[in-house]
Amino acid sequence: MKRMKLYEADDKMIDLISDNYAMLQGLSAFGIRLGFGDKTVREICEQQGVDCYTFLTVVNFLINGYAPKVADDRISVRTLLDYLSASHRYFLDFQLPSIRRKLEEVLNQNDSRAVLILRLYDEYAHDIRVHIKNEERTLFPYVEALVRGEQKAGYNVDIFSKHHSDTTGKFHELKNIIIKYLPHDGLTNHQLTATLYDIYNNEEWLSNHSNVEEVLFVPAIRLLEQRLKSDGVSARISNMIRQADDNSRSETISEREKEVIVCLVEGMSNKEIANRLFISVNTVTTHRRNIVRKLQIHSLAGLTIYAIANNLIGELKIKS
Repeated sequence: MKRMKLYEADDKMIDLISDNYAMLQGLSAFGIRLGFGDKTVREICEQQGVDCYTFLTVVNFLINGYAPKVADDRISVRTLLDYLSASHRYFLDFQLPSIRRKLEEVLNQNDSRAVLILRLYDEYAHDIRVHIKNEERTLFPYVEALVRGEQKAGYNVDIFSKHHSDTTGKFHELKNIIIKYLPHDGLTNHQLTATLYDIYNNEEWLSNHSNVEEVLFVPAIRLLEQRLKSDGVSARISNMIRQADDNSRSETISEREKEVIVCLVEGMSNKEIANRLFISVNTVTTHRRNIVRKLQIHSLAGLTIYAIANNLIGELKIKS
């Protein structure tokens, strides 16, 4: 259970973890090994080669949302880079495959909706993997160079921040579709609930990861850039928190929009839909925008599941 307090270097590491067990994953990402007895946070960090100030900054941010109001030159960019890199490995190599296996176990492979859900998961996992790999290919080598005292032309952290997107929405549609449309029996209900819980945890992990990058990592990099440009002159940094949860209200799908959904599921183009329904292509485009807004479903697989669940089309024979 979380204990709302700011942790300090003289607190015992075991107390920090006992109060906030979710930080166990953070320990691993920082490279801190278990078996630390009753030693303080400072003692453990010194023994295991982790910058104590940076560790506590991340801990207090994740637990309490506390972050420096201005650029803090005591934060170690090297430590944050290692932490984020290790977090990537944990998520890509363990978390994503683990949830995929659990979905395989709980879903009925003879149900077309189950097959489509697995496809959705694979699509989202692929998108997240591409997002993370892009960071590792562009931002991380740039930061490595900065740490070595090298400033590369043609790139800076503001370019990264401008194009940095939150990936939590990738799982939002998936879990909602499972909850709303996937039939299950009593035998698999507990497993399905546990898998959904893991997906919710993954959403939280992605959100926390993105916030650490925006609120702590980006300002630390910017300060390092400024140091290299102006021999250590620091400047105040705006808070980069921009987390918005826009839960759109569900609206009733019209009969015409249902007809458009069926056409889309059948693989028809906008022009073909217009010809079948005797409407203009612009009107088809408007209907498609309204369908996305009302259902919050962006993929063809998601629309197919919706159409099956609402008896717009019959069950499909889909190959795994």
